[in-house]
Amino acid sequence: MNAAASFPSARVLTIVLNYRTAEMTLRAVAAARKAMQGIDGAIIVVDNDSQDGSFEQMNAHVTAEGWADVTVLAAGRNGGFGAGNNFGILAGLADPESAPDFIYVLNSDAFPEPDAIQSLLDHMLAHPQTGFAGSLIYGEDGVEHMTTFRFPSLAGELEGAMRFGPVSRLLRNHQVPMPPPKHSQPVDWVAGASLMMRVPMLRDIGLFDEAYFLYFEETDLCLRGQRAGYSIDFVRESRVMHIGSVSTGMGDWARTPRYWFQSRWYYHVKNHGRLHALCASVLHLIGGGFHRLRCVLRGRRSVDPPMFLRDLIRHDAAALFRPLSAPQIPQLPDVPQGATPPVPEPARRYR
Repeated sequence: MNAAASFPSARVLTIVLNYRTAEMTLRAVAAARKAMQGIDGAIIVVDNDSQDGSFEQMNAHVTAEGWADVTVLAAGRNGGFGAGNNFGILAGLADPESAPDFIYVLNSDAFPEPDAIQSLLDHMLAHPQTGFAGSLIYGEDGVEHMTTFRFPSLAGELEGAMRFGPVSRLLRNHQVPMPPPKHSQPVDWVAGASLMMRVPMLRDIGLFDEAYFLYFEETDLCLRGQRAGYSIDFVRESRVMHIGSVSTGMGDWARTPRYWFQSRWYYHVKNHGRLHALCASVLHLIGGGFHRLRCVLRGRRSVDPPMFLRDLIRHDAAALFRPLSAPQIPQLPDVPQGATPPVPEPARRYR
């Protein structure tokens, strides 16, 4: 039996964030519309202050195609991934009469298969303790991407930077990236390329922390959800093709941008304290130095962006003595009168 049949009122709001990729965003929206067929809901496209005509182009296309279920909004500023999605979520929740039960965040370079969104919704409805559900992500070549993760840790920092077989085997239970599980199951966190979230949970923990410009924001949100008692689940039945890094340009970085170091430092200090953040950086430098020494001895080049360790030292040494930015976590509007959000059950594993 389709789980959604038992919950005919379940409503999904899909958010697609655009930054200077209007044509690709419209392709993602078209794929999302097909995957939303049979689901009560709507799609909001947020232009994150592209300033390249994206808003006008997408608005004209939506009007010409008669996509009554799609609304294009201009954020008015580029506050980053979290801020842009928050803008769309808050807009979609402004009217209590049409407020969604679930939020589905889809990257502008991600294309859900026809049953991908329904699979996430079915899973959320069948597992009321689940706060987040993420899809199986694969590339244009069909190869599955690593989009399931453990939370960052000190051991994980060392292993990820060192990339040395014996150490990786010893610390395998601390490796941050995880191969996609063979079955749907709870994980620590999932990538935000295709992510469904339960609205009552968001009323409990708040939205994305806008102190992050880009990177670590979904890690932080999943950690807050887990600490509040919700499960974060990988749903293998939900399949989404992802091109990856189109709007961020990550694949073409000549140097790691400052905002990546800022997000990493902020995550560690905010969630674990300044001493933990310092230890994480020291371990990363030890592991990274060892990795580069092995590369030199073997006549190979490191795959890290140029001057990565030097940039890490410069940023974290300065950040160590600066006050941490205050969290910027928007809260959802009050629950409509007479409605009570459910209290999550303790997270449990299943096969």
